[in-house]
Amino acid sequence: MSEQRARVVFLVRVPAPRTERFLAAYEEVRHLVADGVPGHLVDQVCRSSTDPEQWLITSEWASLADFENWERTPEHRDLVRPMRECFTDARSLRFHIHAQTPALA
Repeated sequence: MSEQRARVVFLVRVPAPRTERFLAAYEEVRHLVADGVPGHLVDQVCRSSTDPEQWLITSEWASLADFENWERTPEHRDLVRPMRECFTDARSLRFHIHAQTPALA
């Protein structure tokens, strides 16, 4: 059986004065990951519609092992440090993708 695709979710709080720095750090991470981390498929950053300090970062991976392999590297820690320094609270969740609706044409 082949490995299942995975979704990694981070629910974070970013105080309003740190928002600009957080988004700039996210852009750095996003571009570097998209340009060459094995197994990375897509990511998103979302802001709560009711709480401007609540953010959701999601990423999709070819397998959970791909994400975990990258997460263990010193490069990962160095790359995400500026973004993490903006958080006052963070929660990480990992899921295997069980089913998905087809993409719209």
